[in-house]
Amino acid sequence: MIDVILPAGGRISGEFAAEAGVDVKALIEIGGRTVLQRTLDALRATGQIRRAIVIGPDEIADHSCAKSADAVLPEGGDSGPANILRGIEWLRETDGSRADRVLIVTTDLPFLTPEAISGFIGSCPSDVDLCAALVSKKAFEERFPGSENQYVKLADGEWTLGCGFLVNPEAIESNRDHIERVFAARKSQIGMARLLGFGFIIRFLTGRLTVSHIENRCAKMLGCSGKGIRQSSPELAFDLDHIGEYRYAANHGA
Repeated sequence: MIDVILPAGGRISGEFAAEAGVDVKALIEIGGRTVLQRTLDALRATGQIRRAIVIGPDEIADHSCAKSADAVLPEGGDSGPANILRGIEWLRETDGSRADRVLIVTTDLPFLTPEAISGFIGSCPSDVDLCAALVSKKAFEERFPGSENQYVKLADGEWTLGCGFLVNPEAIESNRDHIERVFAARKSQIGMARLLGFGFIIRFLTGRLTVSHIENRCAKMLGCSGKGIRQSSPELAFDLDHIGEYRYAANHGA
């Protein structure tokens, strides 16, 4: 049995928020249920989840869809990793023990299924500190024809990062500073280039970079072992970042 932390602080605005009727992504309704409720239902249906902890704004705590969570913690003004660490600390203080692994799943995955979750968990090696879902372009486009996504073209395929992670809490806590730096630079090409190093960038530009190269470089950057779980289910990579994705989910029976 695995505990799960569900970050639920993602916001939307403008036309997207107006059309969805909310400004918190987890509260977007698809097929009569919020995405948060759909996520909790899928997690419970696996039979593998012990406790589900949601971290988000007051709107989440006050909403009926959060009632099936074991706890709803307020988000802080800190970074995403800091909020996840708050959830890890709550889990430890609640039962006085330190879990071997904790699942982290974002709350903007409208197509998430129990099978996608179980398949990911079952594919994660027990001796790796941080496992991340990877989805191939081919698998994503076959599952969601006509949808859009962003991919990184590597020597061993085109990939997109999913929104599911299985982590060793102790490794995350002890390497917090490294993880914070990577998180802060994640949306800056210049910032990431500085972290990754010149040799890494040259390998990417010349088409010689592979998933294994990224795993090894991230392990050095983060101070813990990491692995991309290739061929993870496409449902783990369809998130609601843009209005087009919301419309696709609403129109395709999510």
